[in-house]
Amino acid sequence: MTTPTIILVALGVLVACFAWSRLSHKLRARPAPPWLGRFLDSRFRHWLQSPREVVGRSGIVPAMKVLELGGGSGAFTTAAAEAVGEGGTVYAMDLQRRMLRQLQEKLARPANQQPVNVELMQASAYHLPFADGSLDLAYLVAVLQEIPDRARALREIRRVLKPGGVLAVTELLPDPDYPLRSTTVRICQREGFVLVGNSGNLWNYTVRFRKPSPKVARG
Repeated sequence: MTTPTIILVALGVLVACFAWSRLSHKLRARPAPPWLGRFLDSRFRHWLQSPREVVGRSGIVPAMKVLELGGGSGAFTTAAAEAVGEGGTVYAMDLQRRMLRQLQEKLARPANQQPVNVELMQASAYHLPFADGSLDLAYLVAVLQEIPDRARALREIRRVLKPGGVLAVTELLPDPDYPLRSTTVRICQREGFVLVGNSGNLWNYTVRFRKPSPKVARG
């Protein structure tokens, strides 16, 4: 099969998935099905949305404790692990066990050298298994709009972030749940996050927010 044919087939699959997902998500918000996991971590997806670029725009740096919320099959996990280095930790969390199984298989490949700074976790965005103020950064890539109660999830993220901690939200236009940048900003600001960064373009953007530090009462 020639390269142009492969690209056309991939685009056809993408359009079909987009149309099907858009229709189904109008009825009920839901996470991406596990059978899409291989595509979500494919070379074509990486071409659409470079993992290193997303990680860089999210503000992930060495020694951070980072929550990857809804990371699925791990399209961005190894790039995040590389960014935090041995002194940091990436908590790769997803609601679906089958997605985490795909990520586990990916991390076990020799090419990934089994990064020891990645911890896989199955949990809900409504009940994050972390202490208050324990994480430096949380990032979501094409995930926030899949959460039925986004306000509740954002409050939980805010709880586990340190004062001054960062929330990074990335969206990609082919995603069936794609929201405008202004919509993402409004949703996050409504839950008390402060906008501090804005990068990318209409089709592939990242917005960064900060959890405000508590005000110190003056005597």
